[in-house]
Amino acid sequence: MQISSESNSRLPAVSSSYPATNKTASSSGAQPSGNSLEAAGVKSADFTQMTRKELFDWMNTQITSGKMSLDESTPFLGMTLKMSVSTGQPVDMETDTDPINFIAKTREGIEGALVRGDGAEVNRLKSAIELMQRFQGTAFGIDARA
Repeated sequence: MQISSESNSRLPAVSSSYPATNKTASSSGAQPSGNSLEAAGVKSADFTQMTRKELFDWMNTQITSGKMSLDESTPFLGMTLKMSVSTGQPVDMETDTDPINFIAKTREGIEGALVRGDGAEVNRLKSAIELMQRFQGTAFGIDARA
């Protein structure tokens, strides 16, 4: 099976370049300074460079705040899982600090689901991309390291 990296017009368009200062949006549409949010220890969602732990924390925040249902969280939960090729065991997300472009990975998942003819998975992953677009750059928690 070969998956092409070519653009697919059936997929929702996603802008993956967000300035470092685009941390959250206010109701007026103005962007607060990234430095003030960082200084306050506020985390913001950047699905183009997020660790699995950050995605897991974001997902839990959305569920507990009522912004996401358990059904909507299913594709995100799958994205937080990683198996070691050498051991076949799960890799602990607490120690795995590699940033991942989850928007790109989700697009790859959609391509795979299209090849397999799995329409239900295509729909779940398209919904996940729409949620990532909606929440990109929004504040979701406190950074304990700040």
